Amino acid sequence: MSEDEKLLKDAKKLPWEDRLSHKNWKVRNDANIDLAAVCDGIMDPKDPRLKEFGPLFKKAVSDSNAPVQEKALDALVAFLRAADADASRFAKEICDAIVAKCLTGRPKTVEKAQSAFLLWVELEACEVFLEAMEKAIKNKVAKAVVPAIDVMFQAVSDFGTKVVAPKKILKMLPELFDHQDQNVRASAKGLTIELCRWIGKEPVKSILFEKMRDTMKKEIEGEMSAVTGIPKPTRKIRSEQIKESEEDVTAEASGPAVACDEAAATGPSEIDEYDLVDPVDILVPLEKSGFWEGVKATKWSDRRDAVAELTKLASVKKISPGDFSEVCRTLKKLITDVNIAVGVEAVQAIGNLAKGLRKDFSNPSRLLLPVLLEKLKEKKPVMVEALTQTLQAIHASGCVQLVDIVEDVKLATKNKVPSVRSLTLLWITTCIESSPKAAVLKLHKDYIPILMESLNDGTPEVRDAAFSALAGIAKMVGMRPLERSLEKLDEVRKKKLTEMIGSGGSGPIVTGATPAVMTRSSAAGNSSMTSEVVDGGGVRKSAASMLTGKKPPQPVQSGKKTGTSKKTEGGSSQGKNSNSNAPEEVEPAEMSLEEIEEKVAEIVQADVIANLKSTVWKERLEAMTSFKEMIETMENVDKRTEILVRLLSVLPGWAEKNVQVQQKVIEVVSDLADRSPSFSKRCVVLCIVGVTERASDIKTRVQALKCLTSFCEAVGPGFVFDRLFKIMKEHKNPKVLSEGILWMVTAVEDFGISHVKLKDVIDFAKDVGLQSSVAATRTAAIKLLGLLHKFVGPDLKAFVSDVKPALQSALDAEYEKNPFEGATLAPKRAIRAVDAGESSGAVGADGLPREDISPKLTPSLIKNLSSPDWKTRQESIEAINKIIEEANKRIQPTGTGEMFASLKGRLCDSNKNLVMMTLTTLGNLACAMGPSIDKSSKGILTEILKCLGDNKKLMRETVIKTLDAWMGVLQFEKLVPYVVPALIDAKICADGRKELIEWVTRQLGKCTDQAELVQMIKPMALSLQDKSSEVRKAAELCLMDLIKTCGPDQAGRAIKDLHGTALAMVQPMLDRQRSSDFVDSVNVNKGNLGKMGGTRHVKSTATGSGDRPASRSGGGIPRATAAKGNPVKISKQAAAVAAQDAAVQGQALFNLKDSNKEERERSISRKLKFEEPRLEQVQEIESDLVKYFREDLHWRMLSPDFRKQVDGLDMLQKAVPDHAKEMIELVDVLFKWSVLRFCESNTTCLLKVLDFLPDFVEAMKNEGYTLTEYEANILLPCLVEKSGHNIEKVREKMRELTKLICFIYPTSKLFVYILEGLKSKNNRTRIESVDHVGYMIDRYGIEIAGPSKALQLIAVLTSERDGELRKSALQTLSVAYKILGDDIWRHVGKLSDAQRSMLDDKFKWKAREMEKRKEGKPGEERAALRRSVRENGLDAVEQSGEAVSRPSSAAMTIQSSGRPNGIYDGGFEPAFLNSSLISATAGPSDWNEALDIIESGATPEHAVEGMKLVCHELNQAAGDTESPLIDDIAKDADRLVFSLTKKVASTFHLGLGGASSRSCKYVLNTLMQTFQLKKLAHNVKQETLNKLIMELLLWLLDERVPLMDDGSQLLKALNVLMLKILENADRTSAFVVLIQLLRPIDYSRFPGPTSEESTMIRSQKFSDLVVKCLIKLTKVLNATIYEVDLDRLLQSIHEYLQDLGMEEIRRRAGADDKPLRMVKTVLHELVKLRGTAIKGHLSMVPIDIDPQPIILAYIDLNLQTLAAARMLTPSGTAGQAHWSDSSQNGGSSPAHHSNEAQLKQELASVFKKIGDKQTCTIGLYELYRITQLYPQVDIFSQLQNASEAFRTYIRDGLAQMERNAAAGRTPGSLPMVTPPPVSSPLHTSPKQAPLSPLNTRLQSMRLDTPVGQESDEYTNGPGLSGDLKKDNYLRSITGPYEGAGNVGGDGKMNFGAPMPGTLDAIRERMKNIQAATAGKPPTGGQGQYTNGWTVGAARNAISRIDEPSSESVSHLTEEHHPAEDKALSGLQARMEKLKSGGVFGSFV
Repeated sequence: MSEDEKLLKDAKKLPWEDRLSHKNWKVRNDANIDLAAVCDGIMDPKDPRLKEFGPLFKKAVSDSNAPVQEKALDALVAFLRAADADASRFAKEICDAIVAKCLTGRPKTVEKAQSAFLLWVELEACEVFLEAMEKAIKNKVAKAVVPAIDVMFQAVSDFGTKVVAPKKILKMLPELFDHQDQNVRASAKGLTIELCRWIGKEPVKSILFEKMRDTMKKEIEGEMSAVTGIPKPTRKIRSEQIKESEEDVTAEASGPAVACDEAAATGPSEIDEYDLVDPVDILVPLEKSGFWEGVKATKWSDRRDAVAELTKLASVKKISPGDFSEVCRTLKKLITDVNIAVGVEAVQAIGNLAKGLRKDFSNPSRLLLPVLLEKLKEKKPVMVEALTQTLQAIHASGCVQLVDIVEDVKLATKNKVPSVRSLTLLWITTCIESSPKAAVLKLHKDYIPILMESLNDGTPEVRDAAFSALAGIAKMVGMRPLERSLEKLDEVRKKKLTEMIGSGGSGPIVTGATPAVMTRSSAAGNSSMTSEVVDGGGVRKSAASMLTGKKPPQPVQSGKKTGTSKKTEGGSSQGKNSNSNAPEEVEPAEMSLEEIEEKVAEIVQADVIANLKSTVWKERLEAMTSFKEMIETMENVDKRTEILVRLLSVLPGWAEKNVQVQQKVIEVVSDLADRSPSFSKRCVVLCIVGVTERASDIKTRVQALKCLTSFCEAVGPGFVFDRLFKIMKEHKNPKVLSEGILWMVTAVEDFGISHVKLKDVIDFAKDVGLQSSVAATRTAAIKLLGLLHKFVGPDLKAFVSDVKPALQSALDAEYEKNPFEGATLAPKRAIRAVDAGESSGAVGADGLPREDISPKLTPSLIKNLSSPDWKTRQESIEAINKIIEEANKRIQPTGTGEMFASLKGRLCDSNKNLVMMTLTTLGNLACAMGPSIDKSSKGILTEILKCLGDNKKLMRETVIKTLDAWMGVLQFEKLVPYVVPALIDAKICADGRKELIEWVTRQLGKCTDQAELVQMIKPMALSLQDKSSEVRKAAELCLMDLIKTCGPDQAGRAIKDLHGTALAMVQPMLDRQRSSDFVDSVNVNKGNLGKMGGTRHVKSTATGSGDRPASRSGGGIPRATAAKGNPVKISKQAAAVAAQDAAVQGQALFNLKDSNKEERERSISRKLKFEEPRLEQVQEIESDLVKYFREDLHWRMLSPDFRKQVDGLDMLQKAVPDHAKEMIELVDVLFKWSVLRFCESNTTCLLKVLDFLPDFVEAMKNEGYTLTEYEANILLPCLVEKSGHNIEKVREKMRELTKLICFIYPTSKLFVYILEGLKSKNNRTRIESVDHVGYMIDRYGIEIAGPSKALQLIAVLTSERDGELRKSALQTLSVAYKILGDDIWRHVGKLSDAQRSMLDDKFKWKAREMEKRKEGKPGEERAALRRSVRENGLDAVEQSGEAVSRPSSAAMTIQSSGRPNGIYDGGFEPAFLNSSLISATAGPSDWNEALDIIESGATPEHAVEGMKLVCHELNQAAGDTESPLIDDIAKDADRLVFSLTKKVASTFHLGLGGASSRSCKYVLNTLMQTFQLKKLAHNVKQETLNKLIMELLLWLLDERVPLMDDGSQLLKALNVLMLKILENADRTSAFVVLIQLLRPIDYSRFPGPTSEESTMIRSQKFSDLVVKCLIKLTKVLNATIYEVDLDRLLQSIHEYLQDLGMEEIRRRAGADDKPLRMVKTVLHELVKLRGTAIKGHLSMVPIDIDPQPIILAYIDLNLQTLAAARMLTPSGTAGQAHWSDSSQNGGSSPAHHSNEAQLKQELASVFKKIGDKQTCTIGLYELYRITQLYPQVDIFSQLQNASEAFRTYIRDGLAQMERNAAAGRTPGSLPMVTPPPVSSPLHTSPKQAPLSPLNTRLQSMRLDTPVGQESDEYTNGPGLSGDLKKDNYLRSITGPYEGAGNVGGDGKMNFGAPMPGTLDAIRERMKNIQAATAGKPPTGGQGQYTNGWTVGAARNAISRIDEPSSESVSHLTEEHHPAEDKALSGLQARMEKLKSGGVFGSFV
């Protein structure tokens, strides 16, 4: 045996795939021969081997060896003969391979390839065949093109055009006619001739001749003349062959007659030319042709020309369907035009439309038919002829049928004009003769009565026409149906009718037989060409043989069996398997073990089977191991798969107990599924139950799940899922269900959802998985649904919307984890065999099923939509909505046509509510149906858009919502044809048109086809002439977007038909767009709008005022006109302008009256990146300029002429020195206008702007103004982006401007904007930004970069291609290297080796340069300074000379204009001082110098020295709180805290920049020391406390603080400091400040630039911190309430609530707003602690306003709530107590007794506290407070029954409380008082002890002070009432209070005068003040105050306020003067109120 033979023998053992791809060509050749033999032997087309062979041929026919390739084609031919239509799935890849490799081979190879192609056509893969031919004819080698044409020729010749669609071939031919190879051209001609034989000459001419050269046309026409006869197919497709074989027996039984009929019927059906051509869209060109304007013209010739254009456009063979309703309505009017030529043209246009649209013209035809029939009365022959042709075209095209026109004909035959009747009947005759017999037979009963009646007509022409129609019916259906009707005729008429019928022929039988006779006769007498057609002996070799002069083709004799003979031989087998779509039998038949063993005996050894039956598990395991090895080595396992699976299912079976054996069984089954190409579904059914059960066992789970995946690969996941649903649903083990669902999750991930019945999966997960009682199952089901959401999106939610809320929330969470990805998800695993039945029929693109709702759309429902009862119509619409909901909002379009037609009628309903319901329903239908809505609802969009003509806004909004719903499922291009007519519809109101245009503007960005958008330009241009200004404005915006989108060229072509004003409005827009002059474009548009508004003819006044507005809005003299115009005219205009300027010179240059910068700020969104100004922003800028600038200035600034703009800039520049403050107020407007100039291309104007801005910035610097964030955000992004200008001079000026801005804006924030320039697309901008970064680092230090990654961003630029950019980046990094040294490598990030090398070289060069200049080493100074400061402090550094100096020009102290004490809103800018200043200043020597150092702008290190001394002094003062030192320090407490507050921001900013946190710690420590001393803390003013608390809370929130050096310690220190402030600061101020901070904070206060989103989060966190602080204060309010000025606190609460308003309070209450809830809590606590007495503290709340303050309602509500809960003792009335003066009323009132009882209750409560030793101190303090508030109340009258010891205890305790109050002690710091004596209080009153002055006063006290005047005497704040402030002021002049300071001293008190603080004292004082003012002596001058001062002395003291005579008085004047004035005015108001019987009163 030779080596080749041995090789071939061994190769036969290999699988087919290996043999066909073997490296030895002989092996491949032998394999192809064997494969052909096997295929020849296969008789069953369902043989599984054919499925295996199919994929092999792709590579086989592409073999590089020619003989092998030829054998491969033989095998392919054999395969195609054996297979059936199922093999067509392999057609595409095999045909492509043949085209690529076989058509250029040997002749024999080409011939076999052509045979293979024809067999593919036979197998019904014609589409694939033609697609392959399209690729073949594009081959560059002509040798490959000719066979492709030949095989198409053979296919058409053999199978006919019924099988091989000629449309695609006709599209290919024009390209072949111009081919350079003559053989290709000849073959193309032959193919064309063959097509002529099949489809006729005329269609071929009309389709192809337009694209041919004249020479080619002549040749083809000559060849066509020789074409005769009717062709007949010689081959049939495989399905017809199968059908023939099945009907053989029937054919034999039926005899020759049947055969004859068959022969007659085999002629091919006529090809309609209409189906071969592509449709042409005529609506768009019709729109552009000016049709609509023409048909409305007054001249008849214009109307005729317009309609003629339509006739011409409609003359095409086929017209694209569209909305022709408006066209037909127009033509309907024009038919009856007064001019006959217009009417004739309209009738002809209708005929052309009917021919081109056919059935799509049916509805318009019915609309026009009555008018056409009526017009038959016209006598002009030209009109009658046009009407006749049009009517015939309407019927011949299928637009109307006989059944549609019965009523119209009946009406026409009754017309009074005879010609109408006769011509109508003649037309009916034509229709009857051309209609099918069945239609005439069905309708003859309807027409015969009409015709019989017409036989009696008085006009002969009508009677003759009726006879003709009757004869036509008789010819079609015979005489029998007419017999009954003809009986009524007389004999003469019967005879005439019989003659007419007889002359027409012998009836329908003759007519029907004519084609057959013709076919037979023509076939018998054909020429040689015809004989070729019927010759079935072979095939033509070449298409060129069809040409004249070519030899006729010789039949090809082949020894192979043809497809027909093959089928004949295999007829019996084909009969059984004829149904290729029959489902596979999946249920396995029963088979006993003996039968199984018998079949596997030759495969499996007997000992293996015996061991499988063994009861010993080891033997079974050994048998399974052997079995597995045998399977792995077995060949052709595919044929034995099912029997092996059956064996394993029985032995050892799925009931096997041993785990190892189970694992082996599953592994073998899985291996079989993987290896067997045709692993059947029966095998899966045998195994799946057992495998599923094993999946629930953890020991076999892995193998079982892998096996299920293998099943999916073999038979598809759809089948496996269906089986699993049944198994899991019925199984008792819940583990089976949970694990099965989890495996489904994996399977969906692997295979996707395309092969799964998605609806079944969703229903199973919802109904079984989610309803399970086992948590694991529910979790698995949720995971499965979540994964499905990833594939199908949110539409899935509609299918699971009815689950429990808990499950719904879990599903929502899972949806969030699996967001919709859709088409991007590709399957991970492939499926070998896909069952055609797996995928459900009606699914959407997302895989979710759509429901067929046609059964639910019952006839009654459709009928009810047109019911006269509106309620019935409403119920029907609701029923449709319900059907949509029940279908989960996913429906099919099937059967919805009638529903849409009925809904269309409801859009015109008289009930507007039903119209809106219909619109909503149509929107729901669009969402539910998806893209199919476009084809299912023809024309309904037109009716929807008509609803925009409604005047109701709600109706129009509903229309817009409906359009939005349609846009969600359709592309905008689909809606454009409907929107365009609506835009010019005169019936739509102005509001509707405006809203439609705005909607279109919003949708423009979604349109991808610009060609569709172009047709909207003209309607938009016409809308610019609309009467409504809003429509014009909307149209202008939309038109600009359209021009920008479509381009000016296309837009220009679209408006070429515009004339006059419309063109004048649009043309400037096009010109501006072409020149990209954005601002000029805006101005011209505004000018156009001015013209449209009716100001087209503006008369110029003598002063030229009429020219000014035009100039301002861009409508002035154009530049071209100014250049060419009359100079005299220009000078006159200039003179007028000058005169106008002179007229306004006296006015102010700037109008700041209505300037509101805050409002302008809210309209701007802050972004770091620059964006070009939008149109609305430009218009807003222009509006601001007109509003705030003088007329002569703003019209120059707005002029389109740059010279005028330069003049305006000159005016501004000259105004800078004198009007700096006004210009600063308008700085944002000026910046916005400057940005517009930056965006222009005019260099002259730009340079002038860059000259003006530095002067303006310098002026702001001199004024001490600092830019806000809003202002900086306007200019800086544009300045940075435009800094890369292409002109060096401009760039230089921009550099200087940027450097100047550092003086008015923090450099750290400017640095952030500069960094944005690094991201620019302009290389020059990036270079400039890099250079400026280097400048700022060199100038201000590396700290300027802060925590940003600036150096890293710059380092990245070193890899750029641009050399200049790399150079700048390296230079900047070298500057940073000079400062940082080697530390710079930590800042530049990851770099490539090349970048690091470049940087290293640059740094070495920089080090050498520094060494030459003797500047030291890089980073040396910085390291030394930081080390020295850290180790030795600042002094040591200064002595050693190591302080780092900065250029003196960098020493800047930024002050803010209009802000107290130079505070900057956005933070504090770090200032650098010259080192000489630092070294010249020694450390502070005393307290004042230390404060000066802290307060000044020194370096942080220098300020630390001042803080050291301050801390030292504070520690000393803390050691002795009674020393006078603390009083001196307390005077400077506010100044100290204010300075430290400023230092907080500056030190933290430096720390963020990388500096040491030492200064931060010192600042916080100094503040801590200050607030540890209560006296100092109380002296801090409220304003300072506000700033401090805000600053601390902001830094607590800053996320950068933890990243600082010792950041965690700083955060802790900030927290502790805040707690200390809350503990020791003035309680009232703390409360008021925190309540103020609950208001929204200005975003610019947050440190550092932030985004809007992060700012919102910070603001929320800030409010939460403030609330926490208030909670801490409120918790201890019970113990500290007497330290709080309740009047001030209630005032702040009142202001907070009033600012919110009731609407906002309700909204926040619903949202559970924390700040509002906290304020309510504070108020509740106050009411709870004070009870009804809280109303006495409303002195600062205007309680008498209308409406009443909100706080009163909350107080009343709290009082009622607490009283109901018995937490409060109710008193008297629920409202405020009404007090009355006994002297006026003459007696006590009920209110008097009520308040007296309340006071007694309070006293009883106080005495109870005094009696308890635990609360005696608090009780005494409360009693002291009562004596102060009610000085006329006799306290001891309540103690008549108490013991003398107790009363003495009370007196002494009150005296002690008075001394404590004078010393300034608070209740919390009072020493414990000795407990009261334990004795009975029921003693009678003995002799009292000697009384102190205070005790004496207490005994004589009577209550006379109104409740509203209550105040805390120990507090010294704005909460004091006016009289008490005045009293305190007088006491401060005389010295300490005698009764308090020296109890029992010599000072005496005069008790004859009224007591200070009482109403009597107030009255007396007011009289004296008034008398002093009037120059009279004071009345009651003998009355003296308790301290010995008379009222006169008081008056003198008051008079000294204005002229202080001593130091003490001067000091007090500064302290109290404003408050005193306010107090006096308040006293007067209160006195007037008391006199008029107000709410106040007194006890007697």
